[in-house]
Amino acid sequence: MKLAAIDIGSNAVRCQISAVLEFGGNYRLKRVEYVRYPLRLGEDVFATGRISPAKEEKFVKFLHALKLLMEVHDVAHYLICSTSAMRSAENGQAIAERMKRELGIDVQIIDGQSEAAYVNRVIMQLLEDKRHYLHIDVGGGSTEFNLYSERRKVASQSFEVGSIRRLQNDGQPGAQLQDTWQQMETWVKENARRYHVTRAIGTGGNINKIYALAQLPLDQPISRRQIKDILTRLRGMSMDERVNLLMLNPDRADVIVPAGQIYLSAMEWSGAKDMLVPDIGLKDGMLQALFEDHFEEIRPITDQSHRMPVPVIQKDSEGS
Repeated sequence: MKLAAIDIGSNAVRCQISAVLEFGGNYRLKRVEYVRYPLRLGEDVFATGRISPAKEEKFVKFLHALKLLMEVHDVAHYLICSTSAMRSAENGQAIAERMKRELGIDVQIIDGQSEAAYVNRVIMQLLEDKRHYLHIDVGGGSTEFNLYSERRKVASQSFEVGSIRRLQNDGQPGAQLQDTWQQMETWVKENARRYHVTRAIGTGGNINKIYALAQLPLDQPISRRQIKDILTRLRGMSMDERVNLLMLNPDRADVIVPAGQIYLSAMEWSGAKDMLVPDIGLKDGMLQALFEDHFEEIRPITDQSHRMPVPVIQKDSEGS
């Protein structure tokens, strides 16, 4: 069986199709297709409050292409979720209704708490029993925080501050975002102190790229100092240098510093000295949700266990 998750973010749209494989009672989600397109809905929405007609048409065409891709792969079940840009856009719901009417696909506009809840499904697999973590997920339009204490989520909050919003303010919080930035700092400090945070977990495309630039051994945490040094290096480079010397995509090269500053600031506020970067995100949580929701259909007839297994989300090099 194949499952598909489409994450409509403020910076990019990501589609992942995974096959559910079972062997000896163990399950894994094997990626068979991954597509990322920098649609950048947030550029319109955070500047004007709406998705422009030109970008709407491109959006519809791209979702149509993804629908055809899912049909070619014989996808059994899919989930499409849109986040900060579409929930902030005045015409976001109207566009979702158009997708349903013209393409026959359901696009869910989810809030920050729902977004965090999806990611929580896969983050829980990484936690050690006695540690206290601050999970930081920075998108184009919003940042989600989750606090975990002894493998339990004890607090969470979403803030409408993200990489594109900061980019549009020259990398600074700006007058409109200053209050939200202050609220974010206060929330992190208070909750990190209450639960004695010792380590951060970072998810999102920008922290994944920062981690790759650090060239660390697999699964080794990145230190706060290493993140700071990489951001200093990036600030000293032009866009052309970031693209041609570091091989960053253009849509990553301009937002990586504003996003990185959010991660770094949150670590400083919490007191976390290092960060795990597991290379998972919203799409992985959506796939986990699909697996759980349709497990009775997935489970072999010979498997009489009523225990819900946790599939291994396989990482490979077939796309990123």
